[in-house]
Amino acid sequence: MGVLEQQDSEMAAIIQREEERHRLGLELIASENYASAAVLEALGTVLSTKYAEGYPRKRYYGGCQHMDEVEELAISRLKQLFGADHVNVQPHSGAEANRAAYTALMEVGDTAMGMNLAQGGHLTHGLAVNFSGKLYRFAHYGVDRETELLDYDAMAALAREHKPKVIVVGATAYPRIIDFARCREIADEVGAYLLADIAHIAGLVAAGLHPSPVPHAQVVTSTTHKTMRGPRGAFILCQADLAQKIDRAVFPGTQGGPHMHSIAAKAVCFGEALRPEFGEYQRRIVENAKVLAEELQGHGLRIVSGGTDNHLLLVDVGVKGLTGRDVQLALDAVGITVNKNTIPYDERPPTVCSGIRIGTPAVTSRGFGPDEMRRIGTLIARILDSIEDEKVAVAVRREVVELASSFPVPGIAAAARD
Repeated sequence: MGVLEQQDSEMAAIIQREEERHRLGLELIASENYASAAVLEALGTVLSTKYAEGYPRKRYYGGCQHMDEVEELAISRLKQLFGADHVNVQPHSGAEANRAAYTALMEVGDTAMGMNLAQGGHLTHGLAVNFSGKLYRFAHYGVDRETELLDYDAMAALAREHKPKVIVVGATAYPRIIDFARCREIADEVGAYLLADIAHIAGLVAAGLHPSPVPHAQVVTSTTHKTMRGPRGAFILCQADLAQKIDRAVFPGTQGGPHMHSIAAKAVCFGEALRPEFGEYQRRIVENAKVLAEELQGHGLRIVSGGTDNHLLLVDVGVKGLTGRDVQLALDAVGITVNKNTIPYDERPPTVCSGIRIGTPAVTSRGFGPDEMRRIGTLIARILDSIEDEKVAVAVRREVVELASSFPVPGIAAAARD
């Protein structure tokens, strides 16, 4: 950080404090991960200076010959990774990818279906205050009250009632396998498009650890910075007959110039995901999540749906008389970062809620395994059992620093050595 430190010491100090927070803490946000040094290097290049509106070989600016190479490399790698007919690597974020997909598949005012945000869905799946809820009429499906698993029969009944143009499947806080084949049957019955939002599970899908939606959904959206372990960004996969609609919906429909430095970093990420070790990494993510769930259950905490099949788990802290907000704050104070989260049929408002969401991608990127996950589970339980005991907090913070210090942070560690 030599040049930045010389030219803007104030900003350099803030960044250094954030790096320190990561080095000495445990990042358990399910939607966060650490990109490699190679991804970060591509992100901070001269490519950030170039306008390249349009698509390869069809740009609106001159001097884009190398931008074409960057984007074509990202496209070819992503096609290989997911076996998709057509891909678009320009969306800036998962929300923008969903917005473009809706623009391509629906008219304003059309009806769609998405998962209830309070039960695991995303704000772009029809939340009233989000663009999706303002521009389209959304009906929401959810999980069974008893099993806390997706209720496909209820989804089918809702689809017959509302006759949606699009059915969105995918979640931000659902710890189980999604049956995309069943969802396509439901969509076909009512003549709807199936849109799969795999922002959270894309890495697991790429590694074959979760069924792929590509054979079933006409359109698939995803981010690149969660289980994919890339830069912040997104992409869209679609069937060949929708390629033109999707591309036009991204540009010029909902975005202007693509962020070519980000697309280059995505290409690096896709290349990493094509390597055999990526599959092993994804396997360890799932194993670590299962071990952590079992450890927390052993300490008397209830895991929503009884466990996890993917990278995240929802913990019902209400069983200990606590709120998600209080637990998030208490854990943050000792260097364990989670987020408060509603649980299915939560009686508390989202700002307070009864659960926390925990994910294992970031700590797995640092090299944590089952032993470390069991230790993390014990540390979390100690805080929850003595949430107002300052002595316990001090002791746990000391253990968190000791544990975290033994596992370098990808990208950040490389920068520190330079």
